[in-house]
Amino acid sequence: MNVSPLDATVLRDGLTGPGRPWRALDVVAETGSTNADLLARSAAGEDVDGAVLLAEHQTAGRGRHGRDWVAPASSQLALSVGVAADMVPTSGWGWLTLATGVAVADALTEVSGLQVGLKWPNDVIVGADNQGKLAGILAEVAAPKQLVVVGLGLNVTMTAQQVPDPRAVSLVMLGASVIDRNLWAEKILRNLAGRIVAWRAAGGADEALTADYRGYSCTLGARVRAEMPGGQRVEGLAQSIDDTGRLVIDTGSETVTVSAGDVTRLRPTGGSARLDGGEPKQGSPNRCD
Repeated sequence: MNVSPLDATVLRDGLTGPGRPWRALDVVAETGSTNADLLARSAAGEDVDGAVLLAEHQTAGRGRHGRDWVAPASSQLALSVGVAADMVPTSGWGWLTLATGVAVADALTEVSGLQVGLKWPNDVIVGADNQGKLAGILAEVAAPKQLVVVGLGLNVTMTAQQVPDPRAVSLVMLGASVIDRNLWAEKILRNLAGRIVAWRAAGGADEALTADYRGYSCTLGARVRAEMPGGQRVEGLAQSIDDTGRLVIDTGSETVTVSAGDVTRLRPTGGSARLDGGEPKQGSPNRCD
């Protein structure tokens, strides 16, 4: 499959400069990790707030808990952005990952019409129970600075034989007509910039973000199992997301707040009605099925 390369000039013209959402944008042919690169640049004293770094090929891409994620060259939209977080209380930083997921979901819905959902805290999926992972997000703090580096990988042209995880899917595998990574980068980065502006203004999650996240969520309102660091396991109803971006689970006997862990949506034993009071966006009953 012929894949157009990422075009730094075109992307800069549309996204950087006065009146545009990002301050700087670079494209590299190959790197270990765009997140690691921006973190290193920040540690060296560079101001990376508003900086965007894209790579044609990541050779040491990372997911949550340090898991490897390596995809064929040019088959994925891999990018990271630097976000100054000094105007947001640290208690609200967890919502930046969720805001990024909403920005990606909005772009996918608007451009491709795909019925995507969000699996807490960092996966964009098609279907429930961790099936059909289309994109992943990783946010890391550039300590000691009050700055967060947010990375995302969107699977674009990978085939079923190329995906690094059998649960993953790509736009090509889903039959999407738009596979131009320049278009996807432009759309996602514009959406993300808008969500960051609102996140900063609200000092965390604004009303629109919480509503939109709830509308996309394939976790809220479902029975889930959360496996947390240290071997602790919790099962119950995914009730809400708190002000810090943590998942609140009602086990029936207590309420448990989960800040990190692997969450699986359990199949209902009876009816499948949502219990969070939210409805999937655009009235789609199949977003999480």
